[in-house]
Amino acid sequence: MRLSIHAWLDYSLPEPADLLFALEVAQTPDQRLVEDLLKVGGTGTLTPITADDGVGRRTWARGEGRVTARYTATVEIERPATRLRGLGADDLKALPAAVVPYLFPSRYCESDRLDAVVRREFGNAIGGDRIAAMVDWIRAHLTYEPGSDAGTTAVDTLVARRGVCRDYAHLLIALARAADIPARMVGAYAWALEPEDFHAVVEVWLDGGWRLVDPTGLAPEEGIARIGVGRDATDISFLTIFGRADLVEQSVTVKRLDA
Repeated sequence: MRLSIHAWLDYSLPEPADLLFALEVAQTPDQRLVEDLLKVGGTGTLTPITADDGVGRRTWARGEGRVTARYTATVEIERPATRLRGLGADDLKALPAAVVPYLFPSRYCESDRLDAVVRREFGNAIGGDRIAAMVDWIRAHLTYEPGSDAGTTAVDTLVARRGVCRDYAHLLIALARAADIPARMVGAYAWALEPEDFHAVVEVWLDGGWRLVDPTGLAPEEGIARIGVGRDATDISFLTIFGRADLVEQSVTVKRLDA
């Protein structure tokens, strides 16, 4: 699948601040950048750095006043739809060192508080079957509600039974970790997502590799372009501002070019 991606950010900064952008599509075996361009206005020198786990990159800048960022890309994605059922869970002792941290609780994914929920709701399934059951449960019990509080955790979402993509992702990650299956959050662009915006999905470690899944079911996995990965929403923000800023405008457009 070939996608055309366009992202636009426009912020007003009342005083100088450091900015960390995460807008660029990552180069991975299943997605290839044909071309891309990041143009930032209202800042000084741009300094790119490697993002978490070596997936994608972030860009530092120092800005003040009106700061804008425009990112355009063409990306080829060669990824079949994810099939979770039948995949096995890896022996924890054999996990790669870089995967082990994704077994632990994090700020928004309190997996240590969900052991009883996992045993009660998903105790009879294992491996990929267990993750598939979690995805089905989340889609059946949660209501997608734009405008939900950005500070909610997985437990908050479990109680409220509503949220946006980040909340769905946090809950699946926390449930998977509570079941001793590594899981990490993925910031992404997504084709066929309505309304169009930055998207948060999940990767779970099964049968020796990361498996991409969208717990909201709003976008097909074969049309998702990863930007970066991390423990939870803290690590995948498309823009982190170390100071004060007001949003003026933001937009994301993803179009399929080979339909």
